[in-house]
Amino acid sequence: MGIEITGMGLIYVLSSSSLFFFFLCVNGRELELARTGVQMLERRSTAELKEEESHLFNVRRFGARADGLTDDRKAFLNAWNEACGSTGKVELLIPKGTYLIGPIRFAGPCRNVSSITVLMKGYLKATKDLSEYESSSGWIEFTWMEDLTLTGGGAFDGQGFEAWPQNKCPFSANCKLLPTNLKFVGTNRTVVRNITSLNSKFFHIALVNCKDFEGTQMNISAPGNSPNTDGIHVDQSSNVYISRSFIGSGDDCISVGQGNSHITIAGIICGPGHGISVGSLGRYPNEKDVNGLLVKDSIIIGTTNGLRIKTWADSPNSSEATNMTFKNIIMINVNNPIIIDQTYCPFLSCSLKAPSRVKLSNINFKNIRGTSSSAVAVTLKCSQGNPCQNIYFHNVHLDLSSGNQHATSSCTNVRVKYSGTQIPPPCD
Repeated sequence: MGIEITGMGLIYVLSSSSLFFFFLCVNGRELELARTGVQMLERRSTAELKEEESHLFNVRRFGARADGLTDDRKAFLNAWNEACGSTGKVELLIPKGTYLIGPIRFAGPCRNVSSITVLMKGYLKATKDLSEYESSSGWIEFTWMEDLTLTGGGAFDGQGFEAWPQNKCPFSANCKLLPTNLKFVGTNRTVVRNITSLNSKFFHIALVNCKDFEGTQMNISAPGNSPNTDGIHVDQSSNVYISRSFIGSGDDCISVGQGNSHITIAGIICGPGHGISVGSLGRYPNEKDVNGLLVKDSIIIGTTNGLRIKTWADSPNSSEATNMTFKNIIMINVNNPIIIDQTYCPFLSCSLKAPSRVKLSNINFKNIRGTSSSAVAVTLKCSQGNPCQNIYFHNVHLDLSSGNQHATSSCTNVRVKYSGTQIPPPCD
């Protein structure tokens, strides 16, 4: 392209990496004019040029105030819509600052975007008015998209302290579910790395119908008495890898629900909370099987359960949970370090008309060691209608925290295959 300026031919070419100028000057005056033009263009904001070249969308440029008082969700949503409607590799930047955010859904698919990275460097606070939230929804949701990365070292604060007393779910089956801090629905190839979730009103992170999810270097925290604040809940998902994270909550550090396959949990420090759980399973009609779980190389500290599998009695349908391995786990002052409970009931009373119809099989406990705060360190209470099959214990060493006596085991409707060290002694 050429432009004539007072007798001078100025020719320029724009590329994605550099700005090149080719010019012809008739005299020194035109040369100086050309130089001035170059300098003016060079003085453009480096950040602006970078945003144009890398498709970076900054929520502050869309009106986010970051004052911690004004609800910035409109600015966030506008920035997301622009980013999702862009092309190629896209970045959504949430700079440092405190942002008040009401419920928001970052929805896909982003059809012309090859990947989208959310650089979350800020501190996000959830609005407290529960009337703004739909039942069982997320405070912040990412839905129906591919190749998403959420990272940046920022924090999501659910501000759940005022909501927890209104949570009736620990006592009643007919309760309104409070919002989850971060909810991923129908995402493929997702990475969540180096983020913090605090004081969620309900679950901290939930995965529903996700494939190829990797979560690592996460810090999840809520008080030990905060109800239903599971660290991470996984439901109907596959190829999930959760690692190298600190999780402390008022419920399960990680819970693996129905319909999951090929789930790996590694390098977790869990506590306070209810431990790492499979389930609960068998509560609702048409639940799908769980197949393929590996929990390894983790430490569980001061929790009310350690490694737990929980299913409801009187299940409406048959299902199965199989091919699960728990290995290289350290327990420190844990109540119920190893527990299978197929009469799970968190309420005052539950139907026990029929035994659980969830079949448990091919479960391995390997190299589990540490201390138990309960006299019974191993409890295997399997279903009378579907006894547990192919349960293996290898090198299990659990002493009582008090050191006064030996821990014991309790087994019902199961025959365990033992090898290596067994403390407490095997069931008769």
